[in-house]
Amino acid sequence: MSNYEDDFEETDEQQESNPVRARMKQLEKETRDLRKQLAEAETARREFNFMKAGIDPTEAKFKYFVKGYDGDLSPEAIRLAAEEAQLITPQQNVDTTDKEAWKQSNKAATGAETAPAPPSWIKRLQDANSEEELLAVFAEAQAQGIQL
Repeated sequence: MSNYEDDFEETDEQQESNPVRARMKQLEKETRDLRKQLAEAETARREFNFMKAGIDPTEAKFKYFVKGYDGDLSPEAIRLAAEEAQLITPQQNVDTTDKEAWKQSNKAATGAETAPAPPSWIKRLQDANSEEELLAVFAEAQAQGIQL
């Protein structure tokens, strides 16, 4: 009757007697692991490109499209195919001259709304050169309902 330790020792002796076979087994295992990693990386790259194209692979309405798509994996090509399948709306290409015109009008509107702040009342009182100027500043403040 053989013992487990005896069997274990026999396999060690077999490997020692045939180092080429032992190395081949090691390389085969590494190859399987690397192929598995490569498949995972390809899946991740594919999902990333779909996400970049604006398609969520986990969303129910896109699952069949993602599973069945066999074209070019660039985000642009994926987006175009999804637009053709009417899964997403086409991107609007806005003319750059329109964009620039909007930017200019927004700048003008922003500039029109912001006027420089009037000098502070204290600064105006300090800059007054005569009693009449002081009284004019006080009168203006009183007209606006400000008590100095």
